Amino acid sequence: MGSGRTHGRTCAQRTFFEHVIVCDYDLARAERTIVAIGLKHGHTVAARFSAEQIDAGDPDMVAAVALRHGATHVMNAVEPKFVPTVFAGALAAGCDYLDMAVSLSEPHPTDPYRQTGVMLGDDQFAQAADWETAGRLALVGMGVEPGLSDVFARYASDHLFRQIEELGTRDGANLVVHDDAGNEIFAPSFSIWTTIEECLNPPLIFEKDRGWFTTEPFSEPEMFDFPEGIDRVECVNVEHEEVVLMPRWLDANRVTFKYGLGEEFIGVLKTLHLLGLDRVDPVRVRSASGPALVAPRDVVAACLPDPATIGPRMTGKTCAGVWVTGTGPGGLPREVYLYHVAENEWTMREYDTQCVVWQTALNPVIALELLAAGTGTGIGVLGPEAFDAKVFLDLMSAPESEGGYGQPWGMEDRLAS
Repeated sequence: MGSGRTHGRTCAQRTFFEHVIVCDYDLARAERTIVAIGLKHGHTVAARFSAEQIDAGDPDMVAAVALRHGATHVMNAVEPKFVPTVFAGALAAGCDYLDMAVSLSEPHPTDPYRQTGVMLGDDQFAQAADWETAGRLALVGMGVEPGLSDVFARYASDHLFRQIEELGTRDGANLVVHDDAGNEIFAPSFSIWTTIEECLNPPLIFEKDRGWFTTEPFSEPEMFDFPEGIDRVECVNVEHEEVVLMPRWLDANRVTFKYGLGEEFIGVLKTLHLLGLDRVDPVRVRSASGPALVAPRDVVAACLPDPATIGPRMTGKTCAGVWVTGTGPGGLPREVYLYHVAENEWTMREYDTQCVVWQTALNPVIALELLAAGTGTGIGVLGPEAFDAKVFLDLMSAPESEGGYGQPWGMEDRLAS
């Protein structure tokens, strides 16, 4: 995945680690990542990286590679369908673990969620006792959304509110992708496999007096004002990890996730579903070498541009954040949006990576640095909300000259005016 390559490139700018093993099913692709690091940062930095071929679907192979190198942490940057095997391999190797997306829901049930299916992350949280017994930490959902959005929620709970009515993750962008002739094209900025999974599953909502339940895909549309020139974007309910993670550690009456997909994107997703092209169970198809079994969703992914490659043809900004409503410390109503914006032109210039991929990959690097410093500690299966948000945001926003990441975050108090 592009996030994995970007994660390695971001690590190359830091000094908290001794060695990073870049793993990929395609060894040449892992080696190219290290070559790129050497070209940008020099041979000395690149020497702290090595490449390994790995099958993320084989937990024994994950464990073997980690043990061979004496790894202390396994960072999972592959598609969510591989979470169970990488998760198991990390525990078997005695490593701490991080991922950017939790284990998938199954079998995409209807309301009431808890009684008819497996919720996002349930498979991982069911193994919390094993991680606790081993004295190891699995930090799950530590990307941007989930990840930074959960850090923002914890910060709001600790510092900005006496009582929280709703924690509402709101994701929006004004990104546009063009073909070589300058025409706008349909090219998702993140894995279409994961996007289909999130957007066509029943969206998850949490209410304190009801628990977790689901609603219809793309339900409850609302126009949301995003900062820094992105402006108003229509957002709809989507299944996402924040709704699973936040209520485990934070006190809120309601938790939601809404994504600014846009009318065209929703139309494409609905068409894929209508045609059965969102399915993951293989179907028999003709090929040059005879009949083959292929998952329709994998065909869709193969036909679209790799999100990691569209950066040079993309313009605009992406915004990840949490809209929090409730009662402020002084007892008055309060409404705050905490956010981080990434501009594609900047991320391409500085990291040679498109902005959505870069924004996702940044936050686990920050988390790893805090864990390496002993600032963040814990055992078991934990989400970002289980850790002090201020120390994370301070490191993220501090200038690079002061040892930080130089990434300021924003906060709008929307009732102040």
